[in-house]
Amino acid sequence: MVDVSHNHRESGFTLVEMLVVLGIVAMLASIVMVVTLRVDSQSKEGALANVFTVIKGALREYFEFTGGFPAQPIRDSANAVAHMELMYRELDRVPASREILKGVNGTLVKDYKKQPDVPKIYDPWGTVLDYVYTPGDKGDTFPELISAGPDKRFGTGDDISSKGK
Repeated sequence: MVDVSHNHRESGFTLVEMLVVLGIVAMLASIVMVVTLRVDSQSKEGALANVFTVIKGALREYFEFTGGFPAQPIRDSANAVAHMELMYRELDRVPASREILKGVNGTLVKDYKKQPDVPKIYDPWGTVLDYVYTPGDKGDTFPELISAGPDKRFGTGDDISSKGK
């Protein structure tokens, strides 16, 4: 006689079990992706802070040597390349500033197509930094360096300033 009371079930995964496992894997993958993007963003922000620190040191040396900063009173992001060129040329004239500028990460210093003799300093997102200096009454204000930030457009909410604004 055949015993019908025992249900013989094949071993294996059911569709529901497979979907649950797939859902868990997808959730873990999305968490890893969010963490990876945040770490990348923090890394780029840290690299930018280092660039700001190096350039500020070069500007201080320039100030000690010349008694002032390279003038660039107009905040006009359309001319960021010209502003960076002016700053770089001026800092390159002072030996101590030139030496400090060598500390900028080489991947962020690039030659500009139109004038390859004057390198430009770019942010980690690939946009040239903007340089602004409006002399105060006593010349006591410090120049501002501005990154367009992750969206690569100046004048938006993600811009990063060396003055922390």
